Amino acid sequence: MPIRPVRHCDYTAILEFWNPIIRNTDVTFNSVEKTRASLSDELDEKAAQDRPFLVAEDGGEILGFATYGQFRGSNGYARTMENTIVLPPKAHGKGLGRQLMVAIENHARRRHIHSMIAGVSHRNPDGIAFHAAVGYVEVARLPDVGYKFGQWYDLILMQKIL
Repeated sequence: MPIRPVRHCDYTAILEFWNPIIRNTDVTFNSVEKTRASLSDELDEKAAQDRPFLVAEDGGEILGFATYGQFRGSNGYARTMENTIVLPPKAHGKGLGRQLMVAIENHARRRHIHSMIAGVSHRNPDGIAFHAAVGYVEVARLPDVGYKFGQWYDLILMQKIL
């Protein structure tokens, strides 16, 4: 399946699978749905920072995306990034997440990034298992730092040295 940079024509498809994940799951602690404008602004910012936003496409259908951004502010963290990978449920188990991860990690390595972090909800065993399967190791558990649906969630930090 082709992995390629996002295009403006992909925004609707991305919003169609990302917003239900934001709205209905505890995979992300964010509860503010994306709009075309907010997605466009986010992608413009990523482009200005030379950060990828890659999509997996199959027969013209967008089946997921991956990106990364600096883990924390300040120049001391300039070589540590945090990934984001989102796939709609119908795309799970097809190897797309792995392909997207390889693509963003290769992009990061070419830019001399040293470390990639994944922040995963403790209620997302598939996300934890996925990151472990591609070489990430749990390095911290932050209890009760995420809040959504009237309850607190732990954030598991996983890391891979690139």
